[in-house]
Amino acid sequence: MGPDTLGPLIPIAALMIPIVAIWTKHRTKIAEMQINATAELSAEKAAQYAQHTRELEERVRVLERIVTDKGFDTAAQIEALRRDSAALEDRRAQ
Repeated sequence: MGPDTLGPLIPIAALMIPIVAIWTKHRTKIAEMQINATAELSAEKAAQYAQHTRELEERVRVLERIVTDKGFDTAAQIEALRRDSAALEDRRAQ
């Protein structure tokens, strides 16, 4: 390559530097946005899993209480609910 070939390439290279810098900055911004979006989705999923876990723990507590209560207590509670339900229906009918 002689001076005749390098001469025109110098201004072209000088003009390419800002274009490459702008393109690199743009790609960096896109990558940051993707990382932030992924982090938000991960946080949202973690919150959903935590809520689901709380609901399951609550259900297990209720089941444990039912299993560990005496049969008489459970039967009495069911009967009380039936009476409450019947009383509520009687009030509605009046």
